Amino acid sequence: MNSILIVLEPQGNSLKRTSFEAITAARGIAGGASLTGVIINGTAEQINAAGAYGLSSVVNVTMPAFANGTAAAAIATVATQVNAGVVLFGANATGKDVAPRVAVRLQAGLLADCTALHVEGSTLTATRPVYAGKATVVVSATTPVTVVTLRPNVFTAKQEQVDSVSTQQLSDVSNAPARSSVVHDVVKNEGVLDVAEADMIVSGGRGIKGPEHFNLIEDLAKSLGAAVGASRAVVDAGWRPHREQVGQTGKTVSPNLYVACGISGAVQHLAGMSSSKYILAINKDKDAPIFKVADYGIVGDVFDVLPRLTTLISGVTGK
Repeated sequence: MNSILIVLEPQGNSLKRTSFEAITAARGIAGGASLTGVIINGTAEQINAAGAYGLSSVVNVTMPAFANGTAAAAIATVATQVNAGVVLFGANATGKDVAPRVAVRLQAGLLADCTALHVEGSTLTATRPVYAGKATVVVSATTPVTVVTLRPNVFTAKQEQVDSVSTQQLSDVSNAPARSSVVHDVVKNEGVLDVAEADMIVSGGRGIKGPEHFNLIEDLAKSLGAAVGASRAVVDAGWRPHREQVGQTGKTVSPNLYVACGISGAVQHLAGMSSSKYILAINKDKDAPIFKVADYGIVGDVFDVLPRLTTLISGVTGK
């Protein structure tokens, strides 16, 4: 491959962790290929953050407003300019939306939600889960360009500071037709951790018995510095927002620690969290399916176990 393009996603004064993971993954398969990052309306701080993970070249595209359609057009244009053979995204909400649009514009094959990358000769192959995580397959694209999305928390981000980052500034290169839009609502981001990118997740199921008891989940999550998750049954009941849903019809997660509280372990839920590094299950039913995939299990009532566990962990973490 001639070049690898890594799509960088801003977050505050830095980048999302999925961007650092994508840079690390690119370094692992680069061989002699050059690495270039592309960011939309990036700042100097965000671009320098990429340099801390080994990326020495970034294209910064400025455009009046960010939209997935125009961003895809700009990314595709940059990919063509740098002669990219591979375009890497994080498989988060933005990546899942924008990557297919870029693939269409580049007439490229799309390898989605990958958990490993390999180079065999000049061919890029990827491992990805299928059948709700029950199996994995090794796939490749036959097109000149391959677009890849990487499952969050699978590729460990490793720092490798470069001396300086060469930045190319481009004005809007999307060539997209002007469109009008209407803002229906503005939602303030209050710093809530996204389950798709969190290191640790504490999830609640129907065993919590009602939204009024979800403070037990939130307290344990706070003591760990973890995100709050929920099963589909909980979300369908209106107890928690859909953004917290983990499972086949929610978000697929791969945290270092997943704590399942009052979750029986339906196959749809397991499909979304079984790739977690460590799983702790808390359920009063010793025969609950969740225990079959758990690394550690506590058979007990969540209303008794969670407060004790929170107190113990808070004593250690001070949170």
